[in-house]
Amino acid sequence: MPRIQNYIGGESCDPVSSSWLDDVDPAVGLPYARVPDSDERDVAEAVAAAERAFPGWAATPAAERSRHLLAIAALLERDLDPLAVAECVDTGKPLALSRSLDIPRAIANFRFFATAILHTATEAHETDGVALNVTLRTPRGVAACISPWNLPLYLLTWKIAPALATGNTVVAKPSELTPMTAYRLSALCREAGLPPGVLNIVHGLGSRAGVPLVEHPRVAAISFTGGTATGADIARRAAPAFKKLSLELGGKNPTLIFADADLDEAVATSARAAFSNQGQICLCGSRILVEESAYPAFLERFVASARALRVGDPLEPGTDQGAIVSRSHLEKVLSYVDLARSEGGTIACGGEPADPPNERCRGGFFLRPTVVTGLPPSCRTNREEVFGPFVTVAPFRDEDDAVAQANAVDYGLAATVFTGRLDRAHRVAARIQAGTVWVNCWMLRDLRVPFGGMKASGVGREGGVDALRFFTEPKNVCIRISGEHRP
Repeated sequence: MPRIQNYIGGESCDPVSSSWLDDVDPAVGLPYARVPDSDERDVAEAVAAAERAFPGWAATPAAERSRHLLAIAALLERDLDPLAVAECVDTGKPLALSRSLDIPRAIANFRFFATAILHTATEAHETDGVALNVTLRTPRGVAACISPWNLPLYLLTWKIAPALATGNTVVAKPSELTPMTAYRLSALCREAGLPPGVLNIVHGLGSRAGVPLVEHPRVAAISFTGGTATGADIARRAAPAFKKLSLELGGKNPTLIFADADLDEAVATSARAAFSNQGQICLCGSRILVEESAYPAFLERFVASARALRVGDPLEPGTDQGAIVSRSHLEKVLSYVDLARSEGGTIACGGEPADPPNERCRGGFFLRPTVVTGLPPSCRTNREEVFGPFVTVAPFRDEDDAVAQANAVDYGLAATVFTGRLDRAHRVAARIQAGTVWVNCWMLRDLRVPFGGMKASGVGREGGVDALRFFTEPKNVCIRISGEHRP
């Protein structure tokens, strides 16, 4: 069975403990690779390597750092197909999705920040002819980049690329559930000539590798994407050392559909928003709220579209829904089906494991797309993140009721509004408590805009200028330029 290795100081290496974890193919339900069960010793080696590399990398001209990132992007593009297959096997998502979304976005992340760093400007303020104040932005040092299992390479590179572009060195910890593309990235970084220690990747469990990385005194900044409970734990551990934090956490995102919306568009896009990547995207619309007059027609068509989705082998063309990432996560999603029933909900479709699509996948973790109705906004099913192919649908009376239901959760990551009225779109978007609001669309992303959430969905913003600012420390330099001094 192949073994994934850590990447420390420019070299691939086994964990110090010689302990390993299973990397399970969720479509098959069996291990297909071994993952390092790293601990604080591996983390210490990685941070030390990053520290040694930092002075040279920080002093490297931006144009040269840009060339390194562009070289990595070119190699990712060269290997797009094998990387897409690796992501598909590791996560259970359809190959068509990893080929069209995950790997192209990873390529775009490197190219975007490789270019962005060439166009950053230094601010200068002339002070009454007496002084010139120049604001410099310097790299923070060693950055910890901790990424989740749902969009492994996509989100890992979303953190790594701006950190490296701005002159930081990185210790990354991918999810132990989906480590394969991060491992392949390490080989491409070496091939691209990235200096040793600039990027280090430590695989393992959060409790054994993630905690010592977060607590390491030489880690200056932490960028984390994952669950809200884990984010809160990271914040508690990082706060005493005043580490810079970016936490992109959970969501319970509402999709609001007004009666004046294009119903065909609303049904098709809401289904995609609910069930893409088996509903395992932080931005998925897991609560659909429909104006009362449109509710019956929408529900009938939406349930039909959910039933029409093909749950199948992720490697086969035509598969709409692949496998859930792990057996334990499948059990978690099914527990919410039981909870929904206990809270008085009706399972309009799904709510049970899907039949294996073929002999190869007979042990896989497959679940039918699930639609639940008849639940009040205050129930746990409507308030807690499920993170699977599981969506609730409920009616609302008017605009005020729609906004009240949309905001009646602890999360505030994203929302979608379908309406034919521009004035309503502006009003509702302004009132919804979410970091991103899409109008008549979903998952239409621009790498230049800030991305992040409100409330329990996290702190800080990623993307564009916000990412470059997060990974740099502002320093004002005041230079006296005249003989006259006025306090």
